[in-house]
Amino acid sequence: MVPDRIEREIVIDAPVDIVWAVVTEPEQISGWFSDSVELDLRPGGEATFIFDGHGTVHGRVERVEPPRVFAFRWVAGHGAEVADGNLLLVEFTLMPEGEGTRLKVVETGFAQLAGSDDERREHFDGHRRGWELELGHLVAYVAERTRESAER
Repeated sequence: MVPDRIEREIVIDAPVDIVWAVVTEPEQISGWFSDSVELDLRPGGEATFIFDGHGTVHGRVERVEPPRVFAFRWVAGHGAEVADGNLLLVEFTLMPEGEGTRLKVVETGFAQLAGSDDERREHFDGHRRGWELELGHLVAYVAERTRESAER
């Protein structure tokens, strides 16, 4: 049986408004996640993540509750169009923690993906590894951005 949920939590040394911008503004997202982003930041809005060398991932925005919750559905594989049976839900929840922000990322829907158990497991394992890597990039991106702001 393929697990349905990936959950990660990190604490970022920046206030919630900074982290909100980093996870919702295309020019910020492209600094830590995908190489470029097209994002209509409203429920039902289109989302397109372009990963150079890996392809394009399409999706749609589900929830926008500044500065606490941002959620989108996206296609499990690169290059496919949005359709029933191939969408995963990614939810970012931001909570103040001291002078920083606790960021919780939950991605669900792996058990309901179309395809074989092996294909679903491959998506799950790839996304689990991906979130570990990308959230590390996010922390480094925020730290660099904060350092640059302090130097000005």
